[in-house]
Amino acid sequence: CIVTMKIAALILRSSAAFLAGAGVSVSAFSPVTSKRSSGAASEHSSWAVKTPRSSTQLHQFAPSQQGLVDVADIYSPRDVYSMEEWATQYGLQKAEGVELYSEDGGNDYQLLTQSGCAAGQTVVFVPADIVLNSLSIQQEFGNSLQQAEAAVVQIDQGTEYRLPLFRLMVKILVEYEKGQESMYYPWLNSLPRQYYNGVSMTKACFTCLPPYAGWLTSTERINFYHFSTALRQVSDYGPISRNTILNKKVVRWAYNVALTRFHEVWQPERAKVIGPVADMLNHSAESNCEITVD
Repeated sequence: CIVTMKIAALILRSSAAFLAGAGVSVSAFSPVTSKRSSGAASEHSSWAVKTPRSSTQLHQFAPSQQGLVDVADIYSPRDVYSMEEWATQYGLQKAEGVELYSEDGGNDYQLLTQSGCAAGQTVVFVPADIVLNSLSIQQEFGNSLQQAEAAVVQIDQGTEYRLPLFRLMVKILVEYEKGQESMYYPWLNSLPRQYYNGVSMTKACFTCLPPYAGWLTSTERINFYHFSTALRQVSDYGPISRNTILNKKVVRWAYNVALTRFHEVWQPERAKVIGPVADMLNHSAESNCEITVD
């Protein structure tokens, strides 16, 4: 169920007959997946913070001068294990044998299961307290976000359908500005700094691609341009400082994080959500997991 526009939990279950053998990849059919072990979420630790229900005031969070995630250095190490510990303290649950794993020394991570999983078994559970939800973000930022969204739609009416993605990007930028004071800092510090999609390409790259692939990637780049332009137009009214908005590397990074890690929910309302740790799942043409929202 969804209460007060907040995802109660994201659940990932095995859909294959049996994931046999050690080191079997846990893959999913969607850009981002979430997880659950059987039963309800564990008790939240004493420092757990609920998703805010009241509107965030404009510029309530002044950017920290220290402790910001370094997004400029593409070789900056990803601290995924501190992130996993943080998520566990908030109530993350994993089935036995499900682990984070890297094949390239820490540039890329994925979830693997070191033991078989039966069909229908809950693999990972991500509690609501750490799920980023575009509906909750809309409620959190209120009128300041509405002005930014109006600017996006004014630039191109076709972007209205992508406003849930815009909300996730804004939330990521707000949390980035808080530095280590953000409850999401461990998750942000675990994310890649380098991406290889259309937003990160140069114009010369598009000319080297086949026509359809070139069109898809250039369309994504145009959408990012519309989002960043809208933020600059309302920089004096939105929840993000102007210094951050004018930092192209940071804004591009936040957009790529939102774009590559969301899962789409359609009931009872359409929303895009990101479940930390679950967003480490890889894609697969032959999916062996399914996502449900509790």
